[in-house]
Amino acid sequence: MKSARQSAKAGSEPLRMFLVPCSCGATFAVTENYDRQGTAWSRYLICPKCGKRHDPKNRLLQIGYHSEGYWKVDGC
Repeated sequence: MKSARQSAKAGSEPLRMFLVPCSCGATFAVTENYDRQGTAWSRYLICPKCGKRHDPKNRLLQIGYHSEGYWKVDGC
């Protein structure tokens, strides 16, 4: 199995994570197309720490793995 660094160097599709931050400090990882699946109510995430509902369309952070060996915010 390839490591993250080897995959990034191989020229394959870049590794990315999509995160939803909460004001209480918790962060949720979701899939890239999470906001396009299911009904409007089912796409909301409930924070296990504070119970607040989050819509990933509002504050979805895109984190990409760079060939230099680190993760960096690519977009908001």
